[in-house]
Amino acid sequence: MNKTNTAGIISTGKALPVGKLTNFDLEKIVDTSDEWIKARTGIEERRIITGNETASGLAARAASIALERAGLSPAEIDVIIVATVTPDQTLPSTACLLQDKLGAFNASAFDLVAGCTGFLYGLDVGIRYINSGAARYILLVGVDTLSPIVDWQDRNTCVLFGDGAGAVVLGKLEEGRGVLASKMYSDGSKANLLYVPAGGSTRPATRQSVEERAHYIKMNGQEVFKFAVTVMVDSVQEVLALCGKTAADLDILAPHQANLRIINFACKRLKMQPEQVLVNIHRYGNMSSAAIPVVLDEAVEEGKLKVGHLVGLVSFGAGLTWGAAIAQW
Repeated sequence: MNKTNTAGIISTGKALPVGKLTNFDLEKIVDTSDEWIKARTGIEERRIITGNETASGLAARAASIALERAGLSPAEIDVIIVATVTPDQTLPSTACLLQDKLGAFNASAFDLVAGCTGFLYGLDVGIRYINSGAARYILLVGVDTLSPIVDWQDRNTCVLFGDGAGAVVLGKLEEGRGVLASKMYSDGSKANLLYVPAGGSTRPATRQSVEERAHYIKMNGQEVFKFAVTVMVDSVQEVLALCGKTAADLDILAPHQANLRIINFACKRLKMQPEQVLVNIHRYGNMSSAAIPVVLDEAVEEGKLKVGHLVGLVSFGAGLTWGAAIAQW
């Protein structure tokens, strides 16, 4: 938990691939329909990388916007954290590739793997760096290009995911603003509910692993759904209690964009009005660690997020992991 409120989000930025894949496009690929997908997920289309687009490239575009809005040069960044499960390559880290693209030569850089919860894990780490005095400015990027690891023959998973990047600059804010509380959780006993079987050191790529389509996302959607509807609400309520607040105090909720039914359930349980909940899943699908920073950036651009707003951020993902944070914007 972070009890101080000196560190928080200074600025935001995002980058999305140009390529779009609609539900009608998917009807031509697998046995599904626009109606079926929208009824079960709320998704209408998603962005997909094409050509030479990469995770580090999207991260650089989003980061450059966030840096410009913060009025900072890349050389002023002390730490770069990239939350991703789809790095450009196994080695080196995507964060190091991003450091080079930006020219942030004074920054240390590392990747953080926590599935869709990666951005919130990175936020939790980043504010601790700053509040401890170990860093002044941190660049945090949530980026995932999931389309290369989606099984386009599996209609239960291929309809869900999209590609994108969201970035924030973290630093000290004036009194009364910043992250009031944050807490991350994990349960490795549920790892097999959402995973990629092959590609690591336990099961390197072989002809057999490729033929078995073992390098694609596997998910027990029903169990993940049941897990998510519980932890989304419980974790928000727990971090609210840590800073002496209740759900009634929240102005805005920025949830992970995985499934509209999960978001609506959390909204109802927390007794929040639909206009208080940030939603863009219909346009982008589940962008994993990019989901929350992208929806925050859109809210800033649209004037939905204002200074003084009490904002709840909550996510869940592979691991299984989950977490929540409360910020005074």
